[in-house]
Amino acid sequence: MESKIIVDADACPVKAEIVRAAGQFQIAVWMVASYDHRLTPQEGVTIVQVDRSDQSVDLYIANRIAAGDILVTQDFGLATIGLAKKAIVLSNRGQQYTDLTIDFLLEKRHDQAKSRRGGKYGKGPRPFTDEDRQRFLQTLTKVLKQRQENLFP
Repeated sequence: MESKIIVDADACPVKAEIVRAAGQFQIAVWMVASYDHRLTPQEGVTIVQVDRSDQSVDLYIANRIAAGDILVTQDFGLATIGLAKKAIVLSNRGQQYTDLTIDFLLEKRHDQAKSRRGGKYGKGPRPFTDEDRQRFLQTLTKVLKQRQENLFP
């Protein structure tokens, strides 16, 4: 089976960029979201909608992702599963997750959760910017070019 881009689409701010880049490189896109999110059908995009329970999107993706696929998610747990299955994993902001970076991010998430349980609350994630959008598109394009040149399986 050909590799594809799988998108954790519930809160993904770069869906249009993914579709545009995928079209240029002729790679299929799967947008996976709960029924709570409206996704517009587009050429080259398979839309998968799952029930609205907490982990439905993650479980659907985890059961179907394969080596060589590209996963776009901001969920560190799902990113870890993607890496374990030898997928290329990108954040919405253009960070490429690796086995080294994901361990650090999971530990940081754990520490922040402990702080919240202790009554300390941070500011939350910073707002998504045009620079984040550009960085994502540059990273995805670079990965797709490398894939095209057979540098990835």
